[in-house]
Amino acid sequence: MSTNTRQPRQPNGALALSEMREFATFTKGTQRYIRRSLDVGLGRRDAVKRWSRDIAEAASIRAQERVYQRLEHVRSFVPDDCGLDTMEPMMAPLVTMTAFDLGQDRLSCFPSYRFLYERLIGASVRPWLPAAFCSAAALPHLHPTRRRTLLQSISEAAATAPGWSSREPMFVPDWVEKVDVAVAG
Repeated sequence: MSTNTRQPRQPNGALALSEMREFATFTKGTQRYIRRSLDVGLGRRDAVKRWSRDIAEAASIRAQERVYQRLEHVRSFVPDDCGLDTMEPMMAPLVTMTAFDLGQDRLSCFPSYRFLYERLIGASVRPWLPAAFCSAAALPHLHPTRRRTLLQSISEAAATAPGWSSREPMFVPDWVEKVDVAVAG
């Protein structure tokens, strides 16, 4: 069973704009968490220095750094097919990372989770994201109301997709410094 679907080709600019629009639909807290997580997961900069506002947030980022050490392993073990024998080395660490991120209470729905993980791991992980999300969202470390909200956020189309795009994400959000309009103008 192929995991690729044929879709009309759109110019890269249109795809990037579509991804920017999707990112803009997330709450400010979710956007901040996604940018922070990308800094941690992609090793873009010192996330503690950039993102921590207090001791608790610094501890959370350090914990995220430890959990995200599994990313390289997950990236290297994403299966090329849907065989159960090939998914085991990737799925357990993926569910663990997902459980951590959902436990931070910043990713409020499947679309925000999918947006982040497509960028952390790559397009090849798309077929596995609904299962990892549902598994982690059902774990007992989350409050029952939160579990319900998360599980209800995954659309039937996302949960039952017959195929997935192999196109890599075009837009990867990053920190943007505020510009003093008086100085810039």
